[in-house]
Amino acid sequence: MNISDKTRRALEKIGLTSYETRTFTSLLKDGELTASDLSQKSGVPYSKIYEVLGTLEEKGWIGSDDSRPTKYFAKSPSTGLETTKQKIERDFSENQNIILNELVPLYEKSGTSEKPDIWVLSGAVNITTKILEMVESCRNEVMIAIPEAGQELVKLSLPKLRLLHDKGVKITLLTSDKMDKVAITAIKRVANVKIKKGLFGGGIISDKRYVVILLGPERGEGKSNEIVAIWADHAGLAVFAREYFEYLLKDSKKV
Repeated sequence: MNISDKTRRALEKIGLTSYETRTFTSLLKDGELTASDLSQKSGVPYSKIYEVLGTLEEKGWIGSDDSRPTKYFAKSPSTGLETTKQKIERDFSENQNIILNELVPLYEKSGTSEKPDIWVLSGAVNITTKILEMVESCRNEVMIAIPEAGQELVKLSLPKLRLLHDKGVKITLLTSDKMDKVAITAIKRVANVKIKKGLFGGGIISDKRYVVILLGPERGEGKSNEIVAIWADHAGLAVFAREYFEYLLKDSKKV
């Protein structure tokens, strides 16, 4: 059974080996099979097939019966994913506690402090360039909030957002109810678009780490009155920005 390279890479990223993927997809195609039949159909060497079946069963992707010889069957991909997710989260939590318990006291004793990159960007051109750079380098998820004044940015970002969409990146756009309807129609083909009445601020969060927050124009005597934004490579700020973004989404309207 042939699957797309995109799906194959996704399975590898969550921990399935090439042999495990080939074995599981063979069971999806042909139903219950013995180890010998699976080896022939999947191309996994017979000397490796029992090891592969054992790890797949441990990971929750397949099951077996009590017949002789034993027959194996594929479980739902949803079941396999959920079992894998729970194991990853459990392992992460256990290892996190071990790491933090030993390394945090060492870090605090060292007297050093984090020095994240935080920059103030001034001018529409500089801000747009940075946002497009963030969009282009995104790998998993991008969340964008754009007020009415950012219509041009949406149009400029559209080609790059299409590329991200084709790569499987999750895209969420929150915008003003006054945004141009043509722009919204174009963007909703590649993103989950929501409308919020009176949205006046904006920003972008890329891969839960990189953040641009639009602050509005500089004001006061001697100021250029150009739009100003903060760009940061800081996980803590990204978490705060994401929580606020999700708060805004709660009372927004899906297009």
